Amino acid sequence: MTVPAAALLNAAKAPLLEATVPLQVPFYDCDPAGIVWHGNYAKYFDQARCALLGQIDYGYARMAESGYNWPLIDFWARHVKPLHFGQQAIVRAWLCEWEFRLKVAYLITDAGSGARLCKGHTVQVAVRIDNGEMQIASPPALRQRLRERLGMD
Repeated sequence: MTVPAAALLNAAKAPLLEATVPLQVPFYDCDPAGIVWHGNYAKYFDQARCALLGQIDYGYARMAESGYNWPLIDFWARHVKPLHFGQQAIVRAWLCEWEFRLKVAYLITDAGSGARLCKGHTVQVAVRIDNGEMQIASPPALRQRLRERLGMD
């Protein structure tokens, strides 16, 4: 599926699809110094990614119903400033690529000041459940849901 040039130009200005989720850092996500342990950022990214995919009704259960798993093949995070116990933050996720893989970018900011705390991205690929074969292109179920949501032909 090709995207019209105008849509690509607009994508540089505004994401095709985005979601935000609030976060209040719980005690159990922190190390003894009260700083979020780095492994928990994957959980925060996943919460925002689930909200993003929920907008097109293609969460993990729907993925499986359509015959595909979507394993994570790449995770990248740049920690700008640490998150602390009790801190209020916003986790923003937006869709970057979807034709051949799902690439989602993330930004975690302080809810009060808007200061950037962490940015990153994840990449997932479609794998058929019945035979374990990785797909070159994203499955029709995802493409159809995105076309409907974004009003694309």
